[in-house]
Amino acid sequence: MALESLTHSTDQTIEAYLARQRDQDLLRFITCGSVDDGKSTLIGRLLWDAQQLTDDQLTTLQTDSKKHGTQGKDLDFALLVDGLSAEREQGITIDVAYRFFSTTKRKFIVADTPGHEQYTRNMVTGASTADVAVILIDARQGVMTQTRRHAYLVSLMGIRQVVLAVNKMDLIDFDETVFRQITDEFREFSQSLGFEKIIQIPLSALKGDNITQRSTHTPWYNGPTLMGCLETLEIPSSESERLVFPVQWVNRPDASFRGFSGYVAEGQVSVGDEVRASLSGQTATITDIIGMNGSTQTATDADAITLKLSKEIDVSRGDILSLSHNPLEVTDQFEAVLIWMNEDAGLNGRSYDIKLATQWASASITNIKYRIDTNTLAHDASKHLSLNDISVCTLATSKPLVFDSYQQSKTLGSFILVDRVTHTTVAAGLINHSLRRAQNVHRQALSITREDREKLNGHTGKVIWFTGLSGSGKSTLANALELELHARGHRTYILDGDNVRQGLNRDLGFTDADRVENIRRIAEVAKLMMDAGLIVLTAFISPFERERQMAKELIGEDRFIEVYVSTSLEVCEERDVKGLYKKARAGQLPNLSGVGSPYEAPAQAHLEIDTAHTDLDLTLTRLLDLIK
Repeated sequence: MALESLTHSTDQTIEAYLARQRDQDLLRFITCGSVDDGKSTLIGRLLWDAQQLTDDQLTTLQTDSKKHGTQGKDLDFALLVDGLSAEREQGITIDVAYRFFSTTKRKFIVADTPGHEQYTRNMVTGASTADVAVILIDARQGVMTQTRRHAYLVSLMGIRQVVLAVNKMDLIDFDETVFRQITDEFREFSQSLGFEKIIQIPLSALKGDNITQRSTHTPWYNGPTLMGCLETLEIPSSESERLVFPVQWVNRPDASFRGFSGYVAEGQVSVGDEVRASLSGQTATITDIIGMNGSTQTATDADAITLKLSKEIDVSRGDILSLSHNPLEVTDQFEAVLIWMNEDAGLNGRSYDIKLATQWASASITNIKYRIDTNTLAHDASKHLSLNDISVCTLATSKPLVFDSYQQSKTLGSFILVDRVTHTTVAAGLINHSLRRAQNVHRQALSITREDREKLNGHTGKVIWFTGLSGSGKSTLANALELELHARGHRTYILDGDNVRQGLNRDLGFTDADRVENIRRIAEVAKLMMDAGLIVLTAFISPFERERQMAKELIGEDRFIEVYVSTSLEVCEERDVKGLYKKARAGQLPNLSGVGSPYEAPAQAHLEIDTAHTDLDLTLTRLLDLIK
């Protein structure tokens, strides 16, 4: 009986503990600052003081401190967080490290973000889900360029509460004057960043001063400890009156069931609510909500669910469901802040893939308005986007997307840009607002279609895209092909590089950005002429694979024929029919493709022709076969 009573008492204790855990709220915060400010050490100390280390972790820490530590015989708390071998060897943070811990008052997820500028993308990743930022400053160094950069990024990511942790106070003998100078300088710089609360704390992460216990070394400080501050800070409310439900998967286990799976990004949804597919505008009523524990009447923010509707409507992955009485906005042009994350420059006119929530489309940068100097917050003119640049740009998408400003919705206001060739993420974006012209410009329906024009012409419209180095023979081949097609009664037109630059593109030079815009305009014109039912022949160097891919997708793969004129640079330079190579070798033409600027050869052209070794008649025969 005594044993049963003890077991029952233990079960009650465990259940009470689990209930407290469930009832606790969760605070997400990041640590950021300049290199060697002590971010990893601070998190390690928090885990230590919160008694969150198992015996195995403690043993490993003791062993690693002897092997990799930087604190002599003392424990190196940074090793609890710095997991990459490169981090341990260099004593820096590279990747974002997430750690979970809890106290009797609250649960926490902390992201340790890198201090180096080249890892800005990692810092942005950590800040994107945080409620609070702990910005560390080395008391010996004061406010540095990277401190300002991270403060701006924190503000940009919508974080409004900041803990300014002035670390390593033990190394300046806990000098109050230095502490006040640092905090005053930071407050002055951050006045325009929109922070609602800045709590400044003097501490020593290594020694534990003002971490969980008030330090006797700072009798002049009467504020909270770091842990006390984190336990009492208000967590921003995520309540929303609207529903944002990005569809991730159409769930059809059998013919009798069709549901839409995803998670509630904003708001709540209940059985009986009428929802709208934001792009098609079709509506239906929710008949069932299926969660991880079966059917439920209501789902709220962050719940992963499957919705079953009263009738079949046009919804697929990428669509976003909203309440029918509170629809979401769509746009295909907007202004955004771009954080560039790639070594290849971002250029006006270049096309990328955009992912916004679960929506995918192609997007191009239409204007780089200015670059933001994160040290001074000044706006600098810029014609391209370099690694770690933060710039305000306008973008256009290939189709309307559901959107909102980032200030109103992190889900609908944030996106990434993906390189269409390498499939790497090149930028993170935060939407400021839609462009007015996106609402004022509407496509006009035409009575005569492309098929009508093609029937009148007697053939289909196509684009024959000749690409190759200057002097390779593009214009010669295009001209010979047009003569043959014209003789056969086909309606044709040649868009030649030199001719177009004397009119439509006379305002463009030969920088990479201008070359991208040159090809973008040509692709648009070629598409219009093809819609008129013409066979369009374009003769342009078009040196970049991304722009040729953009042209192919714009025009349509079934109507786009890429011809790579692969004549070697040596042969082209021997011909030098326009004298361009001579100028380039003399330094008078710095951006000639193949000499001063790269030429990216097509990997999968429909036809490859080397005019130095191929007979013209045979080439024309092969081209005509392709067109047929």
